Amino acid sequence: MRLHRERSLLPTLLLLPHLSSAVSIDCKHVLVDGVSFDISALDGPHSVVWSRQHPPSIVNTTFTVDVCKPLKRTKGVPKDDEFCGIEHTTNTFDNTDTISGVIPIAGNYPTESGRTLDPQWTRLKTSSSHADSRKEGVRLEMHGGMYPFDDRKRGRKQEAVIEFICDPRRTGLEDEDEEERRRDVKETEDDDDEEDERRSLRFISYGAVDEIDVLRLEWLTKHACEDAKNGDNNDDENRSRHWGFFTWFIVIAFLATATYLIFGSWLNYNRYGARGWDLLPHGDTIRDVPYLLRDWARRVVSTVQGGGSRGGGRGGYSAV
Repeated sequence: MRLHRERSLLPTLLLLPHLSSAVSIDCKHVLVDGVSFDISALDGPHSVVWSRQHPPSIVNTTFTVDVCKPLKRTKGVPKDDEFCGIEHTTNTFDNTDTISGVIPIAGNYPTESGRTLDPQWTRLKTSSSHADSRKEGVRLEMHGGMYPFDDRKRGRKQEAVIEFICDPRRTGLEDEDEEERRRDVKETEDDDDEEDERRSLRFISYGAVDEIDVLRLEWLTKHACEDAKNGDNNDDENRSRHWGFFTWFIVIAFLATATYLIFGSWLNYNRYGARGWDLLPHGDTIRDVPYLLRDWARRVVSTVQGGGSRGGGRGGYSAV
């Protein structure tokens, strides 16, 4: 019995290294080279379309990514997939549309293939590439995919590279409508360029790099700016500064009043030997304040009541 239990536990123990490495991405706390980024606002599925013309067909591949968590399960897409490409082929002669391929780009598949997401972050300013060092933002590399997914012999490894580029004017969620994202092949090249400029998530390339098929995307967003987190707190800091100003004003006014009363009382005591209310500077005026307020309140009340009892424009007199 003991030997049987040990054998039954063996597969589970062998899987532990893969399960421990199957980590997800904490989008709210991305720390690279001591710089913290918060891209949690980009949570959720986002898509970009790559279109090619192969007369008489048009091939559109929709790449969908959820950086922060796995995509919802879709037919033909492996479980725990975080980046997937679905290829549609449209025949312009008979106007038919078919799904010609499902490409798992990145995700955690410890039990299926032993491959995991293995996210790798690189700060662009400290990148070894001279061109990247001029940019502000962060690069994310995602792994784990294979196409065809179930063919380990002929399947090619997949990798996604997303460059989050700092753009203070963009949230990164612009142009989220699928129909607006899909390119119209009848448009001119200039129109495509203009459409690309409107997008925040942009397709760069997809193709073979040595033994791996690499998908490259560019994502313009203010959340990739290194001062983004500080910028989000600027309003709170400004409110704190304003509140600090009023607080100091009240404190200074209180201290000035207290100093005036204490110094005046000390002066009256030493000069005139005053006691009690006479110690306070302008003591007579201070003693009269309650009475002055009472008289003022009575006048206000009598004015309001007197105005209400008067006839409209008759000066308080009624006709005989």
